[in-house]
Amino acid sequence: MSLIASLGALEIGLVFGLVALGVFISFRVINFPDLTVDGSFPLGGAVAATLIVAGWHPLAATAVAVAAGAAAGALTAWLHVGLRIMQLLASILVMIALYSINLRVMGKPNVALITEPTLFSLFAFNDWPDYVFKPLLLLAIVAVVKGLLDLFFASEAGLAMRATGNNARMSRAQGISTDRFTIYGLALSNALVALAGALFAQTQGGADISMGVGTIVIGLAAVIVGETLLPARGLVLATLSCVLGAVLYRFFIAGALNSDFLGLQAQDLNLVTAVLVALALLAPQIKRRFLKRPARKAAAPAAQSTTAKGAL
Repeated sequence: MSLIASLGALEIGLVFGLVALGVFISFRVINFPDLTVDGSFPLGGAVAATLIVAGWHPLAATAVAVAAGAAAGALTAWLHVGLRIMQLLASILVMIALYSINLRVMGKPNVALITEPTLFSLFAFNDWPDYVFKPLLLLAIVAVVKGLLDLFFASEAGLAMRATGNNARMSRAQGISTDRFTIYGLALSNALVALAGALFAQTQGGADISMGVGTIVIGLAAVIVGETLLPARGLVLATLSCVLGAVLYRFFIAGALNSDFLGLQAQDLNLVTAVLVALALLAPQIKRRFLKRPARKAAAPAAQSTTAKGAL
């Protein structure tokens, strides 16, 4: 794989690192199976692209995109805690509604940003090529977001949110409003996903109505790959594993598509994605089996010696 292809995989992997952080918050922190991300990812791209084309500053357009994603996540949580709609169904309803909303926002299936200013063109250096500068800027953004998340989850509000997902009944007994922190958690999760969508649109030169297809699958795969390769009980390492999992996931896909002996092409992307997700889901089970084998071998001689002592 060439240097440009490697940096391109790193660039997309860092963008989806933000998606992985958002999925981690919903699935792991507040224990809410949320499919809204398939709609909030293109929502972020649609809002940012439309506002930039309308003449907005890229920073302001990105901030509005993040707010739109937070509103989508809060709506999903409200449908569950306010109207008592099942978690998965509430997220599916919002995801479906966001498809039409995204079309309304853009006014057409796609919006181009090729000739428009973006965050990357504003901060670019003249002597740095885009394929080098974009991953560096994305790395800085992801590092700042991860650091802020770690600080938040170490605060009193962050601990309350973590307690809500860990044991809602005990949290309510301690006076924590679990409904409110569920809304906050999903709003934060989808805000990060919308930020990823806004950055993705600006790196790829436009937003498209279909850009969010499979986002939840990629986010879950990144979380699972990261947890398998870097198991951690602390939240700081857990968030780091999400980002690393997203980057490695994109490198796996890029490596598979650029391997001549496999004969894969661009149209095989969904097939490669499905295989990698399946392997990511099986990885924890395979790892546990390999860890159990040495333990069984070590336990067998101990059992034999105990039996021999009993016979004597």
